[in-house]
Amino acid sequence: MGWNLFFWLVICFPTNIALLASNFYQVLILSDLESDYINPFEASSRINYFILPEFIGQGVLCALCLLTGHWLMFLLNVPVTCYHAMLYVKREHLIDVTEVFRVLSAEKKFRIAKLVLYLIVLIVVIF
Repeated sequence: MGWNLFFWLVICFPTNIALLASNFYQVLILSDLESDYINPFEASSRINYFILPEFIGQGVLCALCLLTGHWLMFLLNVPVTCYHAMLYVKREHLIDVTEVFRVLSAEKKFRIAKLVLYLIVLIVVIF
C-alpha cells in the first residue's frame, strides 16, 4: 500500500502536472503566434525547448505504469507515447521556423487533444 501511494503522489501526479503545464504553455504560444503577438522564431524556439523533456516525461510515465501494473493508466498513455516515438524516429518532432504557419492549425489541434488527454489522466490520478 505504501509504494502505491508513493507512486501516485510522488511520481504520477507531479509528472502529469508538468506535462499538463508544458502542453498548456505550448498551446498559448501557438495562440499568440496565430494572433501575431509573437514572431515565428520566438514561438518555435520556445516550443522546441519543451518538446524533448515532454517526450521523456511521457515515456517514463508510460513505462512506470506498465512496470507497476497500472493498466488503465498505461493504456491511456500508450497512444501518445507511440506517436511521440514515431515523431522522434522520423525527426519531425521539432517545429521548423520556416514552416510554422503552414502547420500551425494541425499543431494546435494536436496539442489541444493532448491537453484533453492529460486532463483525463489527471482526473484518473486524483480519483
